[in-house]
Amino acid sequence: MFVLELTFDDDPRRLAARAAHRERLARLHASGDLLIAGPWHDDSGALLVFRTDTAAMDAIRAADPYYTTPGVTVNALRRWTPIIGAPPPPPS
Repeated sequence: MFVLELTFDDDPRRLAARAAHRERLARLHASGDLLIAGPWHDDSGALLVFRTDTAAMDAIRAADPYYTTPGVTVNALRRWTPIIGAPPPPPS
C-alpha cells in the first residue's frame, strides 16, 4: 500500500486539471487500486491511499498529469503497512 500526500497552492491551473484527475481517481477506486482519497478540509492539499505495488504506483502517477500540474506538490509518497483496520480484499 502507498499513501500519497499532496499540497495545493492558488495556481488556477490546478483547478482546471482537477475534474480529469477526479475521473481517473474514480476509475482507480472502481478497480480497487485506490482505497480512499480526498482533500483536507481547508483545501490546502489531499491524502490518497492506494492498494498497489511500486510499478503500478509509478504508472498511476505517470498517467495522471495532475501530479505535475502547477499548484500541486507531491509532499510524500510512502509505503504504508496498516496493522489495525486492514483494508478490504481487492475486488474479484
